[in-house]
Amino acid sequence: MSVFPQLLSYTVALSACGALLYAGGLFVVALVSVFAPTPARRKDARTTLSILIRRRSR
Repeated sequence: MSVFPQLLSYTVALSACGALLYAGGLFVVALVSVFAPTPARRKDARTTLSILIRRRSR
């Protein structure tokens, strides 16, 4: 039996875990940018968020 299907399923699972971690990180940074106690921390979190979701021109 080929190893390819098993390798493919592991790759899909690893990609899904990576996507969930990235989405969780974005969520945490977005929460900090809204609920941080000081304006400087809110500004830093918004800057980080803009870097993480930067769109590139096509």
